[in-house]
Amino acid sequence: MKADVADGGEGWSDSRIIKALDTSVSMVYRVRKQLAEEGFEAVLSRKQRATPAVARIFDGEKEAKLVALACSKPPKGRVRWTLRLLENKVVELGIVDRASDSTIGRALKKTSSSPIADSAGLSRRRRTARS
Repeated sequence: MKADVADGGEGWSDSRIIKALDTSVSMVYRVRKQLAEEGFEAVLSRKQRATPAVARIFDGEKEAKLVALACSKPPKGRVRWTLRLLENKVVELGIVDRASDSTIGRALKKTSSSPIADSAGLSRRRRTARS
C-alpha cells in the first residue's frame, strides 16, 4: 500500500519500504505481484498449505497397527506397555522407520480403547449405580 500512487498519495520507493518494514527486495516483489494477480484479500490472508510442513509418521493403517500392539499382551516381565516400549517395538516390527514416545502418546491419546489410555491422560466414563 505504501507503494500506491493513487488518490493523491506519493508512493514510496522500494528501498524506502524495505528500510521502513525491515524486509527484503524479494518480499516487496512477491507482495506486489500477489496484490496485482490475486487482490488485496489474498495478500492479507495466509495461504493454506497443500501438504503439512512435516509428514505424519502414522497414517490410518500404521495407527491401527500401533493400537493393536498397545492392546496386545505386553512383553514378558512387564505388566503393561509403556510409551518407550511401544516406541522401540513399532520400529522393530517395521511399522514405521522411526518414532518418539511423544508421537506414540499423541497417536494413542486419540483412542480410549488403549490399555495405556489412563497413563496417556485419557479418562473413561465409569458407570455409576443409580439409586
